[in-house]
Amino acid sequence: MPHPDGTAQLTSALDAASRGWHVFPLRPGDKRPAITAWEQRATTDPERITRCWTHAPYNIGIATGPSGLVVVDLDTPKGPDDTPPAEWTHPDIRDGMGVFFALCQRHHWDSHLVTYEPHDGIRELTPDTHVVKTPSGGTHLYFATPEGEPLRNTAGKLGWKVDTRAAGGYVVAAGSTVNGQPYATVHGAAVAPLPTWLTKLLRPAPLPPQRPITVALATRDRRTAFLSAAVNGELARVSGSGEHQHNTALYLASVALGQLVAGGELSEADVTGWLLSAALQVGQGEREARRTIASGLRAGANRPRRVAA
Repeated sequence: MPHPDGTAQLTSALDAASRGWHVFPLRPGDKRPAITAWEQRATTDPERITRCWTHAPYNIGIATGPSGLVVVDLDTPKGPDDTPPAEWTHPDIRDGMGVFFALCQRHHWDSHLVTYEPHDGIRELTPDTHVVKTPSGGTHLYFATPEGEPLRNTAGKLGWKVDTRAAGGYVVAAGSTVNGQPYATVHGAAVAPLPTWLTKLLRPAPLPPQRPITVALATRDRRTAFLSAAVNGELARVSGSGEHQHNTALYLASVALGQLVAGGELSEADVTGWLLSAALQVGQGEREARRTIASGLRAGANRPRRVAA
C-alpha cells in the first residue's frame, strides 16, 4: 500500500527527478494521472515535487517525452488463453521478455545482455540499462531517446506483449504501488542509448506531403473574420509544431479555442474535429490526441471568451 504520508513516494519522485526525469502525480495506488495536462506539467523541480507529494501519497508518473526516454514495456500474459500468435510461437517465448530476447538474437545484440539477481534470488538476463519490474511481473527497460528521432508510443509494433512509451507517453515509476504491490528498480544501471536496430524498428513511417488545414467560416463581418483567423491560427500552431512539440501545441490550441467554445462562439464538436484533423496530420495517435483536446477544452472553459460584433 502507498505510505500513508507519502514519504516513500516523495523520496522516489525526487530520485527520479535527480536523474533528469520529469515526474507528475498519479492517483494513490493507481496508474492513472492525478492531474490534467500531465505531460506539460511534469517537472524536475524539487520544490514543486516536494509540495505535491507532501499533499498526498501519490504514485509517480514519468513523462517519457520530456525526460528523453524510450521505455520498452515487456508485458506478461493475462491468462491461459492469452497465447502468442503464430509468428511468436516458440518454446522459449512465454511473454514480452521472450519476444525481446528473440529480437536481440535476430539483430545480433545478444552480447549486450547482462545477468542480474533480483531480490527473489533468481538470476535473469537484461540489457545493461535501467530496469524496473512491475507488480504484474512485467519489465520496463529504460533507454535514452536518440537525438532528432521523433519516436512516439507503440503498441505491439515490435512484437507480442511488447509496447513502448516515448513522446506523448508515460510510465509508472519505481516507488509506486498498485494493489499493494510495488514497482521496483531491479537493475539500477545508467540509462543506455536506444540501440540503432530498435530505433529503426520504432521510427515512424514518413508522412506524405500535407496541405495546410484551414477552416472557411463565413466572413461577412468583423466577428466571423476574427473567428476564422483565430481558428486557422491555432490549427497552424499544431500543423507547424516541431517533432517533439506536437502534443504541447495541440494542448495550447485546445485551450485557446476552448475559451471561444465556452463563450458560445464556436461549437465544441467543430473545434474537436478541426484540431483532431491537424493532430492526425502531424502523426499523433487518435486516442492520445482526443485526450489532449478534451483536456485543453476543459482548461479553456475556465476563461470563456466572447468576440464583439
